[in-house]
Amino acid sequence: MKIAFLGLGKMGMPMARRLLQAGHRLTVWNRTPSRAEPLTAQGATLAATPAQAAQSADAVLTMLFDDAANEAVLFGPENDRSAGVLEALRPGALHIAFSTISVALSERLTIEHQSRGQRFVAAPVFGRPNVAEEGRLWIVAAGEESAIAAARPLLEPLSRGLSVIGPEPRQAHALKLGGNFLIGAMIHSLGESFVFAAGQGIDPAIFLETVNSALFQSPFYAAYGKVMLHPPRDAGANIDLGAKDLRLLREAAAARHTSVSLADTLAEVFAEIQRSGLGNEDWAVGQYRMAQQRGNLSQEL
Repeated sequence: MKIAFLGLGKMGMPMARRLLQAGHRLTVWNRTPSRAEPLTAQGATLAATPAQAAQSADAVLTMLFDDAANEAVLFGPENDRSAGVLEALRPGALHIAFSTISVALSERLTIEHQSRGQRFVAAPVFGRPNVAEEGRLWIVAAGEESAIAAARPLLEPLSRGLSVIGPEPRQAHALKLGGNFLIGAMIHSLGESFVFAAGQGIDPAIFLETVNSALFQSPFYAAYGKVMLHPPRDAGANIDLGAKDLRLLREAAAARHTSVSLADTLAEVFAEIQRSGLGNEDWAVGQYRMAQQRGNLSQEL
């Protein structure tokens, strides 16, 4: 299958590499072309523009940062819509959206693809860059049954599992936002628990091991706790990304008149972290450091 992969950031690069290794014919595009060099050295073709990458593709896969980046690539500039992927992609071709985007944009893309006779699958992923490197992402997918079937051979080399959510692509993007909200809530509660434990003279690492063994038996808690207590050199996902996803969740909830009070509280926490200059910190590390700052301030008072 001829694939165009657009977006070679921390997640996109290992995902594209795995598809290339799986034997797919890969054309890639990235805003910074030099990012593609490791892939072109392995046989991928570099396109000058997103539209050029999409023109002859059977499937276009996007892994871009946010709504603005997706809109710029997919729709093209307002003065030249022909430069966008939507106009370049042939009828019957498939678009798989790996990006975490707003439910509103997902709904808009569904309509735009339908009007052009193109197939659309939302397939946001759970997992950090190291998990993408191992091909062990968990993918949540939604779309028409035939489109999901066409997408499966491209999703399987990337994942350890696939959950099909429903026929509407928006459902997968909504689920991803809900999952990321749970991550943020878990990190926040774990960070405050670590601060509490330290205040009681308990090593946070011992607290984590004990509570996780007694209550959760969760590799997820263990992994994020390790990141918080032993910050990595490079952020897997940063605070600004977490704040963006939380904003999208709250917007989606408001659009359907749903109350998410804890999300509102977490939004205030993220805003405080960003004001403190920790926006580029690893998501888990930044939340933990804010919990520590708040805890220390309480002790001083």
